[in-house]
Amino acid sequence: MPVFVSLLIASLLNAKPDEKAAAPRPRFELASPLPALPGVMMDSHLNGVGLAQQTARAQGLQARILWVDATANIDRYNTPEKIQTLMARVQKAGFNTVVLDVKPISGQVIYPSALAPKLTEWRGKTLPADFDPVPHFITNAKQHGLGIYASLNAFSEGHRMFLVGPGYAKTDQQTILYETQNVVKSTDGKTFPLATKLDTLQPGTVGVFTNLSKLPADFTEGFILTLRPNGRVADGYQFVKGGPMPTMPRGGSLVVGAGDAGEFLADSAEPGRLVQFDTKPLYVPISERPEQQYPLMMNINHPAVQQYAFDIASEVVRNYAFDGIIYDDRLRYAGINADFSDLTKKLFEEQIGKAINWPDDVFKFTVNPNLSRGQKPGPYYDEWMAFRADRIRQFVAGIRTQIAKVRPGTQLGIYAGSWYGEYPNIGSNWASDAVASGFWFSTPAYQKTGFASEIDFFISGCYYPVPTIHEAMSRGANPGLTVEAAGALTNRMVGDQTWAYAGIALSTLNNDPEVLGDVLQAACASTQGVMVFDLSHDIDQYWDTFERAFALPRPAPHSVRGLISDVRRKRAAYRAAGKADPPVIIIAGGAGTGQ
Repeated sequence: MPVFVSLLIASLLNAKPDEKAAAPRPRFELASPLPALPGVMMDSHLNGVGLAQQTARAQGLQARILWVDATANIDRYNTPEKIQTLMARVQKAGFNTVVLDVKPISGQVIYPSALAPKLTEWRGKTLPADFDPVPHFITNAKQHGLGIYASLNAFSEGHRMFLVGPGYAKTDQQTILYETQNVVKSTDGKTFPLATKLDTLQPGTVGVFTNLSKLPADFTEGFILTLRPNGRVADGYQFVKGGPMPTMPRGGSLVVGAGDAGEFLADSAEPGRLVQFDTKPLYVPISERPEQQYPLMMNINHPAVQQYAFDIASEVVRNYAFDGIIYDDRLRYAGINADFSDLTKKLFEEQIGKAINWPDDVFKFTVNPNLSRGQKPGPYYDEWMAFRADRIRQFVAGIRTQIAKVRPGTQLGIYAGSWYGEYPNIGSNWASDAVASGFWFSTPAYQKTGFASEIDFFISGCYYPVPTIHEAMSRGANPGLTVEAAGALTNRMVGDQTWAYAGIALSTLNNDPEVLGDVLQAACASTQGVMVFDLSHDIDQYWDTFERAFALPRPAPHSVRGLISDVRRKRAAYRAAGKADPPVIIIAGGAGTGQ
């Protein structure tokens, strides 16, 4: 045995206890930021990172926010007495902040406005036209020591389920969606429209079927191509009802046509030939695509839309002594296919300094043999994504300046979904402009569009029923679909530029107060506080749990004015000294969470 090995073994065997290597810190440790509730096992690699997190813990700060939706709770605040009772109950439960939704996605408002229509009825519940609940909320909140914030939906001006809202009369200001007419293309370049849905055959179209049993009963004669999974023709059949049925290749599909559509397909029946599917762009106002989403989204790049949003925010701040305003999740585009108006195209071309082939130089929607839609990025794809996000960053900066002019000291917060990986699709980059992450879309230009430093706090929708990664792993579930993973990612992505709070949804808890306790622990351990959505979600069964959880009073971090500025200065000094953060750990969450 070599001498140095013998000496090493001897030294280890003879070492005193304090000389031996320290035992590694367990990855999962019990956390109890709400000490009156049972603790939960949390991932020590994710939580506790950042100066904001450390500052809030050291100073005993914790946001405890209750959200009051305007439409769902209309019968809980339609009299002064109800508001007085509600604020007393909220304070007794231990919350320190209330968010009052004053402009829901319908574009109506709950106060008398010179700009927007008044909300007076929702699903049979009424708000008297001559009653303004806002002063009663503010007065009672202050009397009970509660912070009070107004929630606004920035760019939604209608609700498609009920077809209400001022945006329906402003077609020219609605966002323009890039949609497609799907077509099948012949070898000589001719095209024929495709049916809009799989396993359907609409008049004047070619249908694509992956299920033979879905062939319509009235399809009695026509032509069928059998396609392999790669889109090449296996064979072609002149179809007559009652005759032999084609055999569909495994993983393939049938392309079906009658009349002119059948004749078109017969010209492409040569085995081995590639059947080409293509798209033609269509540009339509969002009101013509009501199935897309509930909010009627406006074009955020339209000057009149931006000015209206500025005017609404100014009206609220001027007329009411809110501590601040919060923009709900409609501070965004309507989707990856918005906005494709002539106005937005012009602004983008001005920014890059040249005319482009629209929309293909940004991206082209593609269609596959199973009618699934894809995207083919163009040469200006990255520039387009950064442009969209920067337009929202500019709006946020402008609103912050505007409300400070109207009422100095008014704070600005934002709510958005927690899975950051989905947010480039809707153009809202709520991260720090200095955080380095592993997200594929985070180019240097896109990174600079982060607006976290423009706001006083950020709430993310961590709307999952599973509290922690430890529990998800125990269940064999996706650890990314947890409050902990979502909250931890939020905390890291805002990068000490604003306070981060995890939003939870009572509707996800299956009426289980014990689950609520664990979810509250996970939210408060992974961020600097919790937002509870919503008062309308059968909250009465949970009041006792909130009272136990919040028994020890704590101020919200954002209530300590100037503290986030100190955190930012320390963060800047930290970076200037060349100190690096640990890598941002990415665990995929759920699409649409919090939207």
